[in-house]
Amino acid sequence: PQVLFCETVDEAVLLDQESGLYYGLDAVGTRFWKVLMEVESPEAAREVLLREFEVSPEQLTRDLQAFLRELAEARLVTVGDEPAAKAAAAFR
Repeated sequence: PQVLFCETVDEAVLLDQESGLYYGLDAVGTRFWKVLMEVESPEAAREVLLREFEVSPEQLTRDLQAFLRELAEARLVTVGDEPAAKAAAAFR
């Protein structure tokens, strides 16, 4: 709830209101973020993203896990009651 999302033409920015830090997302990161905010789980996001990106399921899973891990380490996301890093490790 403390994270604001702002999309521009080429990227998006996440602003952590508690720390005052902001994080830039490229086009792929922006799409990952938007899908994750629209669906109920990382697994559901993976399925949506697999239909959108021309990439192997294994590569997408690795990329999405890394994205969630980075966001969790920056304290920008949680999944349910769990830190996103733990949830990211759980899905395949």
